[in-house]
Amino acid sequence: MSGAAIQIFAVLLGSGLLLLGAEIFVPGGILGTFGGLLLVGAMIAGFPAFPGYGHFVAIAILFLVGIAIALWIKYFPRSRVGQAMTVSKDEAEFKAVEDGLNDLLGAQGEAKSDLRPAGFAMINGRRVDVVTQGGMIDKGLPITVVEVEANRVVVKRTET
Repeated sequence: MSGAAIQIFAVLLGSGLLLLGAEIFVPGGILGTFGGLLLVGAMIAGFPAFPGYGHFVAIAILFLVGIAIALWIKYFPRSRVGQAMTVSKDEAEFKAVEDGLNDLLGAQGEAKSDLRPAGFAMINGRRVDVVTQGGMIDKGLPITVVEVEANRVVVKRTET
């Protein structure tokens, strides 16, 4: 049992576990892949670090990673962090188009930001994301809704 072999084993094991844990917060698979490779390296480094017991070390690492994944799947979604990272509603309730925009056709309002050509306007007491017909409209000028298509509200400057 050499001290250097044990240190290498410990570094590989710790780094692998940290990278697997980081994969949770940085999705993409890169950190998890490197973490898995480091754990395989720890299994291999376990043979010279613990002569005669290397196969037990490799099996223990596989067993503990399996238990950690099972516990993760069971408990993480119910944790505060897990709930913040997952969708809490059924996607059948999602709406692609905002309700009530068709009612704005022909309505007048006021540009609440510079429309260059997109910005915000107050129409019928409602803050709406709008786009102009192509020109720019300064903040505070009166506008009229000329077209509504899905979530796209097109406005033009109201001539006074």
